Formats: sequence, structure tokens, C-alpha cells
Amino acid sequence: MITVPDTTPMPDALPPRRNRSLLLSLGALAGPFYLVVGLAQALTREGFDLRRHALSVLSNGEFGWIQTLNFLVSGGLVVAGAIGCRAAIRSQPGGTWGPILLFCYGVGLLGAGLFPADPAPGFPPGTEPADRLSACGTLHFVFGALGFYALIAACFVFARRFHRRNDDGLFWASMVTGVGFFASFAAIASGSTSPLVMIGFYVAVAWIWMWHTVTLLHIARNPSMPSPASSD
Repeated sequence: MITVPDTTPMPDALPPRRNRSLLLSLGALAGPFYLVVGLAQALTREGFDLRRHALSVLSNGEFGWIQTLNFLVSGGLVVAGAIGCRAAIRSQPGGTWGPILLFCYGVGLLGAGLFPADPAPGFPPGTEPADRLSACGTLHFVFGALGFYALIAACFVFARRFHRRNDDGLFWASMVTGVGFFASFAAIASGSTSPLVMIGFYVAVAWIWMWHTVTLLHIARNPSMPSPASSD
């Protein structure tokens, strides 16, 4: 008796290619959305000073809901991009930890939205320095740190992928982004109030968001490795 092998394609539990591209595109929108909404508030809300205040404190005051929504929408977009990334590059270098770390970054943004930062001295106008963080402010810092460290680690995971693809430009961009953002975040986390440190942190935030956007768009256009490779 001759047995004919079953050639019926196995169902794919992950999103089909068309949906993967959509998810990656949504993820790529997170950075521009976050930066535009955040900068618009920073330049228009009374009492806010880019040299002294982090964008997180915009969650306070009469229009604080705008920054809260900014965190939640951006976080949702990052999570969508992470799911699309996993579907596009699974079983390839970076296909396991890269999407997981991006997903953790999205969770960090969602948590930062659900738990607003404490007011800062001078914002909202009239706010005096506080003796210690509130429970909500502490959770905001924890989620923020979780997200930032996950994104930093993702830079190095994708650097490895780009190295395997011989994409030297993206490899070095990922390495420099990861190292630079880590240094900038460490300076802020140390409690420095220097205007130069704060402005440097804003530059680093914009830079790493640009890296996130470019990385997802690159994966959407080039999901396959040039040669067979095992998962990390």
C-alpha cells in the first residue's frame, strides 16, 4: 500500500504576512506619535521647562490626560509592533528576545500611563519639592525603568541580527544607540538636575525612538535572513 505524504500547509498561529506588515507599521508609528504629542505639550503647557522637567510630569494638571493617553497609545502601538516583529523573524537571530524586549518596552509605557509620575517642582505651576515619591510615582519609575532597560537590551539583540545580515550601518547604529541611551538614562536616574543632562536625555529619547522606527520598518521590508540561520 502506497502512502501519499500529507502536503497540506500547517495553519500558522501567528498573523499572516499582510497583518504582520500592518502590525510592524503600527509599531513604527509609536515613536513619531509619542514625540509629536509630547513636544507639543512641552512647548505649550504653562510652567513646563524642557531644561528641568521630564515629559512624564505632563501627566499632572488640568490637561494631564493628554500625556496619559500618549503613554497608553504609544505603548499599545509598541506592543503591536513587537507582535508583528515576532511573527516576521521567528526562528532567526533576534527572533526570540528582540520581540520579547520590545513587548516589555510597550508594557513599560502602558504602566507609565496607568501610574502617573509625581508633580515636579514648578510643574504644575506652584508645585513645591516633595520629600519622597508617592506609591504611584514609584510605580511609574519602576515601569519606566523596566521599559527603558528592555529597549536598551533590544538594541544589542538587534545589533547581533544586523551583524549576521552584514548590515554594518544598522549594526553600528544599534550599538551606539544602546550605549548612548544607557549612559543618558543612568545620568538622569542618578538624580542629576543639570539642564545639560536633561537636554541630553531628550536627545537620547528622540534618537532611540528613531532607532525603533527604523528597525521595525527595516524588518517589515527585509524579514528574511540572506541565508538559513538558527534562532537565538
